[in-house]
Amino acid sequence: MKSKEAVIIGGGVIGCAIAYELAKRGMSDITVVEQSYLASGATGRCGAGVRQQWGLESNILLSKYSCQALEQMNEALDYDDDIEFKQGGYLLLAYGDQQWEQFLKNVELQHKHGVMSEIKTPEQAKEIVPHLNITGLKGATFHQKDGHANPFKVTDAYYQAAKRLGVEFLTFTEVKDIVISAGKVTKVVTTKGDIATKRVINAAGGWSNIVANMVGIDLPIHSERHQILVTEPVKPMQGPMVMSFHHSIYCQQTPHGSFIMGLGDPVNEPRGLNIDNTWQFMQEMSEIITNLLPPLRNLRVVRQWAGLYNVTPDAAPILGSVPGVEGFYLAVGFSGHGFMIAPMTAQLMAEHILGIETTLPISIYDLERYKRGELIREPNVV
Repeated sequence: MKSKEAVIIGGGVIGCAIAYELAKRGMSDITVVEQSYLASGATGRCGAGVRQQWGLESNILLSKYSCQALEQMNEALDYDDDIEFKQGGYLLLAYGDQQWEQFLKNVELQHKHGVMSEIKTPEQAKEIVPHLNITGLKGATFHQKDGHANPFKVTDAYYQAAKRLGVEFLTFTEVKDIVISAGKVTKVVTTKGDIATKRVINAAGGWSNIVANMVGIDLPIHSERHQILVTEPVKPMQGPMVMSFHHSIYCQQTPHGSFIMGLGDPVNEPRGLNIDNTWQFMQEMSEIITNLLPPLRNLRVVRQWAGLYNVTPDAAPILGSVPGVEGFYLAVGFSGHGFMIAPMTAQLMAEHILGIETTLPISIYDLERYKRGELIREPNVV
């Protein structure tokens, strides 16, 4: 049986980034265990948007510093490819007085932390996206530094950098059990052998509660399907991501010309690990998007797919240690936003695990906040 300083369960962007950040700070003998291929879960199925326009200080800071990391990632990780981070901006649409008032508060808070988003009238929003239907639109906000990156290449950049630092990656390997002795993590049982370790980091995304159950913890989270479609590529016609919380949709033209769009439906979507896609999604998405962005009705859909949101009661992640299980750490419950905040999240997790003062406060994301009733409620999520 081999021995490792840490075992990370989950080979998505969060798991690979934590592995790199730990190794960069001097931890040796790290293993990442992934049940399929790297980025096979939520990372490789996400819309891959990166925005800094949030309504909570904690989310603004996480995304701001993550965005800065993405801007420098090719050089910082000595990546021999390109993560394809394009900062075409995010145009957030507001409908109704209440939502508009919230947007104005958001912008004030964003400016306080150096995220210089802009308030736009419906007519100004149409100048940014000329094919936008502004019927019923109250206003919008825009931030040019928001954008879109390639989730497979971001994960690959972390993977390659971590591997150069000696991190081991076990793909197509399932974790069967985590052994606890005297309240401490001692061993991870996998389909490719046992690993003795004192530290286990749960970064298993949609399967995170299954992993937590192995140490006797039942997390207040659930997984739910979210569906996406992609169109044929066409010449550039839309710079920013268009997002409407009123319609629960987002739509982005990628650097390659295709449009990627997703629709949230948490009310009607059953909980579970189902990632089949449906014709109902195709119909509903098409009806909403062709009304909001009419010229898109002429595009042909290439394919559609689904992935899992790992959702917490307050749509904020659970990060850090678990009381009563020494050596077990959580980086779970990202509620659809894990990709865009992965760089800073990984840094905070590495600092916390190594006992270093964290760059940003991490205690607000602890598991015990639900018992304390200190939920972090983000007003703007799809």
